[in-house]
Amino acid sequence: MIRLLLCLLFLMVSCHDSSSTGPEEEGSKVAFELDDAHKGMVLVKASDSHTILGTNSSSALAKERPAMKALFTYDFSISEHEVTRGEYAAYMSGGPNVANSDLPITNATFGDAILFANARSKSEGYDTVYTYDAITFDEQHHALVLENFSFLPNVEGYRLPTEAEWVLVASQDWNPQESWNNKNSDYKLHPVCEKKKDETQVCDMAGNAMEWVNDWLGNFKDTTIVNYVGAPNGGSLGERVVKGGSYRNAPENMTVYSRSDVYTVTSSTMAEYVGFRLAFGAIPDPVWMNPNGSVTTSTFTSTATTAILREKIKTLRAKLVFRNEMSGNLVYLDYLNGNSAFIEIVDSLDAYHPDVSPNGHHVAFCTKLEGVSGQSSLYVRDLNEKGSNLVKLDVESAAIPRWRVLPSGDTVIVYTNDAGNNKDGATFASMSTWQVKFENGKFGKAQKLFDGAYHDGVSPDEKLAVSGARLLRARINGSDTVWYNGEQACNVSLAKDGSKRSLFLDFASSTGKDFVGTNYGVHERIFVVDSSGKLIQSVAAPKGYSFDHTEWTDVSDIAVATLTDAAGLHGKIVLVDFKDSSITELAQGDDLYHPYLWSRIKSSDVGSLDLDSAGAYRDQTAEISEIIMNPKMRMFWDMKDTLELVMLGSSRVRRGFDPRYMTRPSLNLGYDGSELWGELYMAENYVIPHVKNLKTLVIEIAPDLQSNTPEFKNTVLFERAPGYIYDASQNFWKDSLPNNFVDMVDENVSYSQFDLDSCVSTGGLYSQPCLGWGKTGEVTRDSNYSEAEMKVYDDVFKEFDDFIEKTKNAGFLVVGLVFPQSPLFAKTGSFGRHGPPRSVAQKTLVHLDSLAAKYSHFVMMDEYHYGAHDYTDEMALDFDHLCVAGAKKLSLRLDSLLNKLQR
Repeated sequence: MIRLLLCLLFLMVSCHDSSSTGPEEEGSKVAFELDDAHKGMVLVKASDSHTILGTNSSSALAKERPAMKALFTYDFSISEHEVTRGEYAAYMSGGPNVANSDLPITNATFGDAILFANARSKSEGYDTVYTYDAITFDEQHHALVLENFSFLPNVEGYRLPTEAEWVLVASQDWNPQESWNNKNSDYKLHPVCEKKKDETQVCDMAGNAMEWVNDWLGNFKDTTIVNYVGAPNGGSLGERVVKGGSYRNAPENMTVYSRSDVYTVTSSTMAEYVGFRLAFGAIPDPVWMNPNGSVTTSTFTSTATTAILREKIKTLRAKLVFRNEMSGNLVYLDYLNGNSAFIEIVDSLDAYHPDVSPNGHHVAFCTKLEGVSGQSSLYVRDLNEKGSNLVKLDVESAAIPRWRVLPSGDTVIVYTNDAGNNKDGATFASMSTWQVKFENGKFGKAQKLFDGAYHDGVSPDEKLAVSGARLLRARINGSDTVWYNGEQACNVSLAKDGSKRSLFLDFASSTGKDFVGTNYGVHERIFVVDSSGKLIQSVAAPKGYSFDHTEWTDVSDIAVATLTDAAGLHGKIVLVDFKDSSITELAQGDDLYHPYLWSRIKSSDVGSLDLDSAGAYRDQTAEISEIIMNPKMRMFWDMKDTLELVMLGSSRVRRGFDPRYMTRPSLNLGYDGSELWGELYMAENYVIPHVKNLKTLVIEIAPDLQSNTPEFKNTVLFERAPGYIYDASQNFWKDSLPNNFVDMVDENVSYSQFDLDSCVSTGGLYSQPCLGWGKTGEVTRDSNYSEAEMKVYDDVFKEFDDFIEKTKNAGFLVVGLVFPQSPLFAKTGSFGRHGPPRSVAQKTLVHLDSLAAKYSHFVMMDEYHYGAHDYTDEMALDFDHLCVAGAKKLSLRLDSLLNKLQR
């Protein structure tokens, strides 16, 4: 009966896919009881129940639509309240001061919550639900990065609740009016459970502290999913889900379906209003949902730390690609991007034998296995989330693609017209090896190299070619021969370092046993031969495993392979170092085939540039500001010679300035978390020295976004990613920009499909839907600044005064732009959501007006007017951001102003 129920549930997953936008179904009512076995927890009788995630409301964000049904086949427990400061300090060494110990612990990263959950599991004798290999902490000991992080849903232990679990509990009695919110909280945290518990015995689901949940942020779909655990990764932005609203939100703006904050949330996000609560219990048969709406019951885990990878291949500019045997799709991991997220390129094509282009931007693959005869197609696509720009080689059959660069500099793909069994000499001779040029996303005309299906490598001088699909065949100086005494061999790969070594696997042959001097099993050793076919080395597989799918990498003496267990499951990808015969795990999953590890350890004409730093504007912490600025910095360097206008600022600029409406070449360099320190840093070190045709520099003036602590000066953005640090060490290349520097930036910043769609095509604008200013202003500061805060505030605007003085003869116009915010702020004592008092902001803007009167190259453009503006609800995303329509209006208005000023 249980099996029948599960089958029916999974049929619902695969078959139900309506496009209904009608009234949403309500979730189940469930029973609750105190969990005596786990202190502070409530047992949720969720089995056979369901809840509704998301909404069909047209006023909701795209990430919150459509409504999706989540079914449960299990019970779980959840914390009565948010984890408190006292609880956190009890389990975590170096925890916060436990004064006010009954307040929720906040300013906690996702990693902090994970470490706490594991600590409680271990203290009570449970296995840990989360694994990782290394931790990156900040100076305050917050966990920013958990390298090779893995969530093990089948383990019974403490963890964060999934979004589905959280919504099931919260929706039982959702009543934000009874929460701590911006109408009653005095904009501060309150002790947990001061507001009444409802019949669920769970409190503060709405308000007080916003809460981390377990899920990566993915799309919803109008379907039903059983035991839903979110997306398999966070996509290009590495986004995670937070729920519930906080003390600073208006109750009418808190919804059970909301999944995010005002700003983009990643694993390293910290905020004084974001905390978490725990859940307990295993999740049987978990299901993740891919971005295209397909479901998966397995994920992949990176198992090599960046330190180990750098030690082995001397760079993080590397990408691992392999075939997911369960789906037939290609999966890749970009180590330089730093979030350890495996991306599956979902397609109907069956993809085998991937090979990455020399520049790392494309992947070639075929549709037939080595050793299997028959027609095969060869494709190339971009190595990004969507696998965009798919092109097919227009020939009758093409198999086992391998990229190479000719002495002429042309990039070509070598392939064979058949990848079948090569044991019969006559059949093998009837096959042939071909080469085709690939340039600007297109194939050239295929050219035949020679007879014989030498699909496992051709040397640069074309004097050696190898093949292994039963026999280890070689073509030496135009003559065909068989190596390894004619015994069976497969998985052959010719080295890429010019050494003309070939590696292969065998079938426990007598030749191999004589060479190693001991018995072994099929594929239990990798063998290496020199250019004459002489055995020179062998490496054994780890005990209990055999090798499969062996390939040399771009790094000398380094190969990759899959490991196969006794059941025949290809569960691991490993790196094999022939210098010391060591084996390092790279990835693990359910069934991984045909791995290829690309790396760029050298580049033509790089001079003395540091290949891992030059242009690497994103590091392992993957903070949202870095993620957003990463593609924008490439755009900046690529466009620097043609730009005439650059706008600097915060997320208001990112979402509210559209360069497409400007009559001059323009770039939007806004990013979340920016403030005036950072804008001036970018202006003085990047924009002014390198944009030679600069006519206008627009700087956002936002009195409510200035830092309240001096250590934020110049922002952490420029102190984390190696590209900014490297630029600073070279005086930002102000004296001389290396000829190849821009090329290195392009190599280090590969545009994702998200970047192309959401940033590059719009000149840096991240366009947003129009949802309105909201019903009230979300105000967090309406009291006077302290003396220390006022000093920081005054210092930054003093620095701006100095900047205006320094640029008076620079030959470009500086525009100070105040972005519009909700008109409802006019009813408060605050200039905006972060303060300062309106009186302070007014004095600042009056001063800047006087500065504009003094300096002819400085102009103030106030689009806020303390709320008395003409930006309607149809032009706003939320209470302090414009949407795409508002961005159009502001940009056209700015362009009109400049046209008048610069006639």
